[in-house]
Amino acid sequence: MQSNLLAVLFALASALTIAWGTVVRHRIAEAAPQGGNAAILAAMKRPLWWAGMSTAIIAYVLQVVALGFGPLLVVQPILVMSLMFTLPLSAHYDGRRITVSEMTWASILTVSVSVLVLLGRPLPGDSHPPLEKWFIPGGIGILILFALDRFAYRQIRREKALLLGIVCGGTFGFVAVFSKAVADIFRLYGPLGLLTNWETYALVAAATIGTVVQQSSFNAGALKNSLPAMKSGEPVFAFTLSYLILGEKFQATDLEWLWMAIAAFLMIFSTVMLSRRGVG
Repeated sequence: MQSNLLAVLFALASALTIAWGTVVRHRIAEAAPQGGNAAILAAMKRPLWWAGMSTAIIAYVLQVVALGFGPLLVVQPILVMSLMFTLPLSAHYDGRRITVSEMTWASILTVSVSVLVLLGRPLPGDSHPPLEKWFIPGGIGILILFALDRFAYRQIRREKALLLGIVCGGTFGFVAVFSKAVADIFRLYGPLGLLTNWETYALVAAATIGTVVQQSSFNAGALKNSLPAMKSGEPVFAFTLSYLILGEKFQATDLEWLWMAIAAFLMIFSTVMLSRRGVG
């Protein structure tokens, strides 16, 4: 059953749980020793880290449910709004108030996402395209992310966190596309379909890599250096891949495309501004 309303509701629930997990895991990372695998292992020894991860898993399940009801082009913009939920949680833990500037950018983010979803009226595509359709877009994306990851480890902490944030966002862009494919495979073919289609295993691999890179970016420096890249990189990769591979499309016409372009730019820009101001 296709229902954009249900897709939006489940995506909002996912965004809220993503926010809590992000704040918890970053606070643990800040208290962990610096340095590669040791820092990641130290964070994983904390029970609260596993609580944060459990919440993240719940958030992901909600995301998959949302994708079962609607196209990725509906769900992904809503997930960007997890940053709005991150702001008050982070402010609460840090013992500070949300500023007028943060509220302004949060409002801009809300409006821009609303324009993309309501004006764009996204149409579903082919969530199970032939394998060869993945080769060129997917291969180019993987090469870009791999090169950025290798380059990141030659940089100082601030630049390293930024670059790893881009890699993390791009990886979860792949996760979003694989998730849409897997959600529809399950809806159409049931559990057996999950076992017999390669997208399921690609999803598990991408999610595992994304989680490791995310924790590495948290440990590389302040969240304000990595979170903007994560939150802006994910929708860029997800939108691009969903267009090129899944064939999802917006229904905008003529002048509506101008408003859509402005909304997309403001969504990315307000995301960057919020993530830099709201979490340190």
